[in-house]
Amino acid sequence: MDEKDRILLQLLEENARIPLQEMAVMAGLSAPEVEERIRQLQASRVIRKYTTVIDWEKAGEEEVSAIIDLKVTPERDFGYDRIAERISRYRQVKSLRLVTGVYDLQIHITGKTMHDVARFVSEQIAPMDHIRETATHLIMKTYKENGNFFYEREEGERLPLTF
Repeated sequence: MDEKDRILLQLLEENARIPLQEMAVMAGLSAPEVEERIRQLQASRVIRKYTTVIDWEKAGEEEVSAIIDLKVTPERDFGYDRIAERISRYRQVKSLRLVTGVYDLQIHITGKTMHDVARFVSEQIAPMDHIRETATHLIMKTYKENGNFFYEREEGERLPLTF
């Protein structure tokens, strides 16, 4: 992977629907070269998936999101990997990370109601082998997700400057 590939990846990460010709100009390549590089990045699984960022609140769909921190006893010979694999299979789990600090794993989940989230944690996650402790944090409002802002400022509105 070279600098041209990095440029293409940054462009795709910003907007996966950017026209091929536009990407070619920005990366200093021909359109067929861009197409071939993207094909290779997909084949090597550097590009994992194309997705859409949706503001479900604006779409009229209410959804509850939560972050669940987990203290986990690692498994001999597997560490955190097998427990993480089991947790990641649930459809409610949007992301799962191994983190530093007081907790070991951090899960981002969604549900239709707060009750759904609570039931998922208490019935699915907390009883699992190797889970020692959970801490659930409800997400009250999302301001930015995957580089996308979820708020709109008035035209010309400026943020205060602080030092």
